[in-house]
Amino acid sequence: MSSPPLNEKSDAVVEHPHQHRPKLDTETRAIAYQIPCAGIPHDRLMADVEIFAQERGLTHLLPELKKGALVAQDPTCHDRLDVFTDEDKRILTEEVTHRWRQTPTLYYPAVQGMDEAVINGAQIIYPSQFGIGDPTSKRDSWLVGLVNSAPYLCCATLSCWLTHPLNHYLGRKKTIFVTCMISFLTCIWSGLTNTWWHLFIARFFLGFGIGPKSATVPVYTAECSPAPIRGALVMMWQMWTAFGIALGDLIDLAFYFIPDTPGVTGLNWRLMLGSAGIPGLIVCMQVLFAPESPRWLISKGRYEDAFNELCRLRFSRVQAARDLYYIHVLLEAENEMKKGRNRVVEMFTIPRNRHAALASWVVMFGQQFCGVNVIAYYSSNIFLASGFTQVAALASSLGFGALNWLFAIPAVFTIDTFGRRKLAFVHIPLHGHLSPNHRFLLLEYFGDRACCWHLFAIFYSPGEGPVPFTYSAEAFPLYIRDVGMSFATATTCRKVLSVGMQHGAVFSGCLFCSSCARRKARPWRSSTKFSLSHLAQHAAYGLRQIPYGFKKFVLFQNPVPEQLYQLESESEVSSAAGDDKAKAEMKDDLERANV
Repeated sequence: MSSPPLNEKSDAVVEHPHQHRPKLDTETRAIAYQIPCAGIPHDRLMADVEIFAQERGLTHLLPELKKGALVAQDPTCHDRLDVFTDEDKRILTEEVTHRWRQTPTLYYPAVQGMDEAVINGAQIIYPSQFGIGDPTSKRDSWLVGLVNSAPYLCCATLSCWLTHPLNHYLGRKKTIFVTCMISFLTCIWSGLTNTWWHLFIARFFLGFGIGPKSATVPVYTAECSPAPIRGALVMMWQMWTAFGIALGDLIDLAFYFIPDTPGVTGLNWRLMLGSAGIPGLIVCMQVLFAPESPRWLISKGRYEDAFNELCRLRFSRVQAARDLYYIHVLLEAENEMKKGRNRVVEMFTIPRNRHAALASWVVMFGQQFCGVNVIAYYSSNIFLASGFTQVAALASSLGFGALNWLFAIPAVFTIDTFGRRKLAFVHIPLHGHLSPNHRFLLLEYFGDRACCWHLFAIFYSPGEGPVPFTYSAEAFPLYIRDVGMSFATATTCRKVLSVGMQHGAVFSGCLFCSSCARRKARPWRSSTKFSLSHLAQHAAYGLRQIPYGFKKFVLFQNPVPEQLYQLESESEVSSAAGDDKAKAEMKDDLERANV
């Protein structure tokens, strides 16, 4: 039996005549949203699955759906129940014990960064050709800075806010395709310009590719990934961005030596800017074969398509059925919550959303406020002003880009082991003390300015580099995830204001570590309970970790760690006290929203 035809551009969920969406009271919705399927008796769970399969046209998948619902309710039940085959048990066990053994479809790389970094080398060449290369002129310096920052001016003011409509009507995959194509075309356009204002316009339109893509790819990755390695896969976006920056610096150095040809002035910088579109073109061709986000498909009522895509992303149909039913239950709870509500307003009025937004904005702001983009976009000029030759300046910039990428690789394996919060807490103070003004103090000890920049890259890449996008992509509930990620990405795209203050990273890191909930390979359901805790509770807990860390890592004592969240099992069933508090706070939120 096939599913009925559904309109791809429908609203959040397509209504059916007998749609399995019971009217939930406030408390039931709070429990369902916090811990989907928890506490439901076996007979009722099986009956719910049968109704779900009939209404969604999935009766041919009923055996897999029943087993999937059992695993969604209790991830360890396959060891105790005979309904699971030996193959099912092996796959479900290896999902945890061999977390990197996943389908190849999960490992599609998406490269961004080259279209950002090539301007670093081009800016030492094109200003003189455009008549804005006078180093003593403040006007020329402002114009060069304006051209360099044009994509992020667009991101912060316009393009990031297009993320939600693009994702709503096109889906994750098509949004990535469209934005990568925009990046490719505008990079070619940049290489064909002959005035500074024309180059500014071309790079401004490049922002329409960078902004929505930066907000969509981490969310798309998070929605396709299994919980044990979700952080690592989302973090790969940042790692491949760092790779793109390193590749852009390499291209700058390679094309610098290309001479002009008759009729073409500035061929080297034109090739630098134009070649930056090649990775976008590659991603365009690659993403056509990637699966669509199952969560987006389910939100559009396309359950059959979602199951097929999950089968491409998982090894077994039981895993796919588990995730299908799990996502369905979450969406049902969220759809009950969001009826008739303004998502932008609720970004600030609902504590669960406000806490996620605060932590995401703080860490995104800290990533830029530490001064990393001063290096990424102006290092060639800085090295030239320090007495380097143009070739040496480009080579030193390449060294920074290469280290930025190489030291991002370890974070792939540590972000799900140590957690996002701990990585930020450890690395932000370290690289904060190596931010721009402090680097000049270190010159007296190292005697090499390039060495100080490179030290900054080493401490930045494993922590503050990957954490912001990973945390922001996971922190928001699904019904406002597009809006929340747009806000977060717009924050990081305000890098046009990045001034590299020496205490910016430390200050932002303290705010983040005191305001964010811990996330370490946790299911989507966990974020609700964690984010319901009061901000003051998180802040006090974060401050108490300072003496704990000093005793453990400096004095080598063995202090008893404080448990902010009480979890009884891997199924994330909370203690009675924690449940009561979470339910009460969620109930208050819902009642206020329904008034």
